Amino acid sequence: MVDQARTPRKLRLWEALALSVGMMGPTLAMGLNGAGVAAAVGPAVPLVFLLGLLGVALVGYGFWRLTQHFNHAGSVYALAGATIGPRAGFFGGFALLGTYLAFLTCTLAATSVFMHVLLQALGLDSTGPWITVALAAAVGVSILNSRDTRLTARTLLAMEGVGIVALLVLTAVILGRTATGTAPLHRTFDLSAFAPHGNGFGAIMAATVFAFLSWAGFEACASLGEETDNPRRNIPRALAGSVLLTGILYVVVMFAQTIGFGTDGAGVKAFGSSQSALSTLSEQYIGTWFGLVVTFTALTSAFAAALSSSAAAARMVYALARDGFGPKALARTDPRTGAPTTATWVTGAVAAVLCSVMQAFGSAAFDTYYWYATVGVLCVLVAYAVAGVGVIVFTLSGRGRVRRWELVIPVAGICYLAFVFLKQSTGQAAPYTYFPWIAAAWCLAGAAVVLFAPDLARRIGGRLAEELRASGTPAAETAAAAS
Repeated sequence: MVDQARTPRKLRLWEALALSVGMMGPTLAMGLNGAGVAAAVGPAVPLVFLLGLLGVALVGYGFWRLTQHFNHAGSVYALAGATIGPRAGFFGGFALLGTYLAFLTCTLAATSVFMHVLLQALGLDSTGPWITVALAAAVGVSILNSRDTRLTARTLLAMEGVGIVALLVLTAVILGRTATGTAPLHRTFDLSAFAPHGNGFGAIMAATVFAFLSWAGFEACASLGEETDNPRRNIPRALAGSVLLTGILYVVVMFAQTIGFGTDGAGVKAFGSSQSALSTLSEQYIGTWFGLVVTFTALTSAFAAALSSSAAAARMVYALARDGFGPKALARTDPRTGAPTTATWVTGAVAAVLCSVMQAFGSAAFDTYYWYATVGVLCVLVAYAVAGVGVIVFTLSGRGRVRRWELVIPVAGICYLAFVFLKQSTGQAAPYTYFPWIAAAWCLAGAAVVLFAPDLARRIGGRLAEELRASGTPAAETAAAAS
């Protein structure tokens, strides 16, 4: 029987913020995403990340505004459903579910990648199939997410906290040694990294696509709206905090990496071709032992990202099943902890199967990570755009008393999302040419469900209105959900 009880609100601000930070995986992002930017624009990497932060802030505005009024386990599903209507809500939620499942799959593969690197660095046997580690990680994240949500949040904070501390130590050493003239190869403290270095505006903006990937998943804490204390205050703060805190971290760490390698041609080439930039810099500036520490933190960051993805995916499945889409068993929660345990194990099993299929076809863990990450990002761009339209409709309706001049922010955000989607979908080599079609097929499947099942749309609308009213949202603000 479906558990109709509302999950107790018990998470604090920092615990909600931990889910978003865990989804983004700062240590993982800092280790992988800078090289692509350096290869594209040379030493202007921190400038690109600074502009990327502005683009993400435009997108994040919509979530920040809407979660001041609506809080629900379905995130975009409810935000769009309560502002645009149930069909748009289901479409956005289904797109976001595709993102979370793809992210869970790719982060399980990433966990295997870094486990292999760590074993190799320690001189241990690392020749086993990568799927073994991925399956073990899938079981691990499912067990943790089946327990008290506070345990998940605290595990995420501990794992990412260690990685962030290691990043800050490395950054401080690089900045100190370059400033005092003791850096390897006479590298210097060079603020010109914030200049375009001959790159045109178009090239700089195109490179922000790589930076944008580092923030994908910032909205994950919105799925904890039913489990967080005072969600209309704490969820918007967690959203803003996750974007700003990681944004500052990304810009500073990317500046340190850029000058750590050097802003000359040789340094840029080394940065752009590095497969593990943080480990390389750790060995050069501190020692081999610290390189092992950074490799370990990358492993824990990948597992933390999988843990966040599993939590968000399970809550999306739970929200959809609770409103009539999918088996009723998926809407069951643990009577003691309130965690959506059935949905958690099902989403974990789906990701494990997807990893197993990739292994069966001979794909490497590294390829599995990048391929599913690309599909997930393409789906999340659609979900973010739906949320942006939602805040526009909400502002024009006058229900939230949002000032009309603020409309320029979500409009600019949608334009930026369209730009990122275009860059991710064109000019790519196979197999990346296939991924936009895969993401489109998933999103269109969601659209088809609500277009050809009007009874489902009406049922979703009624349930959303009921659930939002139960959470304390005024009836006038839930009218759109029942339309």
